[in-house]
Amino acid sequence: MFCGDVFAQDVYSPYVLNRNEVLFNQSMFRIDVIDPVVSTNLKGANYPGLRGANQLLIYTPSFGYRTGTNEFGTEAIVVGDTVVSISGADSLIPANGFVISGHGQAKKWINENIMIGSKISLDLEKNIITSYVTSDTFLYSAKERIKEVQDMLIYYSQTCSGYNQKRTEQNLNKAKDYIHKAERNGEDSQKYSTRAIDYANLAMSTVIPYSSDELKGVWIRPTYFEKKDIEKVLDDLDDAGVDNVFIETYYHGKTIFPSQTMEKYGFIKQYEDFQGFDPLRIWISEAHKRNIKVHVWFQTFYVGNKPPETHPQYILAQKPQWANRQKKNAYSETIGYSVSEHNGYFIDPANPEVQDFLAELICEIITNYKPDGINLDYIRYPQSLSSNYSNYDMSNWGYTHFAREEFRTIYGVDPYELKVNDALWAYWKHYRCNKITSFVKRISKICRANNICLTAVIFPNRKNAIDTKLQDWKSWSINDFVDAFTPLFLTCDDKTAMNLMEEVLRNKSAGTKLYAGLFVTFMNGANTDLLKQIHAARKYSLNGLILFDYAHLSNNYVEVLTESVFKPTGKKTTVIQEYPQQVTNQTIKFKSQEDNYKGKKRDRRK
Repeated sequence: MFCGDVFAQDVYSPYVLNRNEVLFNQSMFRIDVIDPVVSTNLKGANYPGLRGANQLLIYTPSFGYRTGTNEFGTEAIVVGDTVVSISGADSLIPANGFVISGHGQAKKWINENIMIGSKISLDLEKNIITSYVTSDTFLYSAKERIKEVQDMLIYYSQTCSGYNQKRTEQNLNKAKDYIHKAERNGEDSQKYSTRAIDYANLAMSTVIPYSSDELKGVWIRPTYFEKKDIEKVLDDLDDAGVDNVFIETYYHGKTIFPSQTMEKYGFIKQYEDFQGFDPLRIWISEAHKRNIKVHVWFQTFYVGNKPPETHPQYILAQKPQWANRQKKNAYSETIGYSVSEHNGYFIDPANPEVQDFLAELICEIITNYKPDGINLDYIRYPQSLSSNYSNYDMSNWGYTHFAREEFRTIYGVDPYELKVNDALWAYWKHYRCNKITSFVKRISKICRANNICLTAVIFPNRKNAIDTKLQDWKSWSINDFVDAFTPLFLTCDDKTAMNLMEEVLRNKSAGTKLYAGLFVTFMNGANTDLLKQIHAARKYSLNGLILFDYAHLSNNYVEVLTESVFKPTGKKTTVIQEYPQQVTNQTIKFKSQEDNYKGKKRDRRK
């Protein structure tokens, strides 16, 4: 059933403490499935990576190259029996280890009981996973952090002229001093290792120099209803060094501004909360006063997750014929939604009326507001299963009346009758991909004519983007339809992010800029996770980065970014209290976990 050395025995083997090692925490959780397939995990059949709600899954190399999961979980990457990194989604599966992946309650258990350096044991007879946090765990984590900073320091000292490494070296030296104390004092190893991590983390926040050439952006859902509140947000972002904002302007099938286009089609003229107020005009005028550029974040083919029948002016209540349809529900009398995407509803890219409406709406925005850019999101079909699964074709979308009739006229067959192994299946896939591409081309012409930057949110794994979302973004780049990509790097792990960056770089043309869409803040990752991904973007000479999103950009992230990365002169030097504290090990992320250790500490000999 299992392969690889780690699964050679399915007998429970508790972790054996090393000499002088102290156990701080031991916790168990039930494993739902190892290497899921639809037949073994029906609960996860409609979700990415086949991971269902509240489940804990184990992914081994037998499953494949990556987990394929979405951003609503947490994953721990294990090599041998040691956790080497914490990720958020779609993690790389190590050849000599496995990935622990959790959602809901399982995610909560991982966050509270697993950290870098934790030892992991599996009981494959009882389907139980056990995590051990010991004095060696903290020491391992501290040493790894110091090594990471040292590698960064070497890189920037060799590549940046005039690079000032004094603050970084001072904090690294203090971290190393605490490592020596931890190694000499087993009972106080956690205390001294935590101090070492504190200083190594501070060193990491100063090691990455400021770059004036990169875009520093953030996606924002505008939940502010007074001018002074918008001004306050922009002041804070300006102080933080952010120079581009991506304002969610058309989302869930509504606009934040009073739209003549929406009214013309019989749709809700403006988001109800904003009526009597035009926030878009204020965002743009106030941002420009602060030399901040504004991009309109636009949810192209997604119209929200509210059932159409709940409001007569919802887009699909007025235009039910616009609804996208999944093959398995092609003949249903009700409009289907995408289960794996918040039960969201989508409109049909193949329908020319849909494309006309969206193009008119974008033209209205450009004409009346003159933003700096348009950022196309949901520029794709709803997500299907991967083609690796037997029911792949039934999970596909695009089986609308218009698309089926047009395809039948061209190729002489109803695509509903096609199976994946039929010769015309590739044509059916290309037909739908081309509908997305043709819309991007259309918007490109509009933006170029008005000197507006056009960017697109893409999924960086190209094969999977085409396979499951019919998003052929490589063709957009090769044909020069977009100015830049803003890919979604749905992970806290820098190695996974680097792999995804490489994927986009391999497949885009030199003329298309690349702004890394970082989700660390959304996933509540550690400050250091964010810094390591920014470092990766620098190493690959990307054109900038965009943080997702403002609602999750808490002060602890801003404080770290403004030490050096986002500010040319940095802040005043941060002072770490010399009286040892119990938290700060993995920054905010492990606070609750370390609180749990209090009172649980025991000597291995007892």
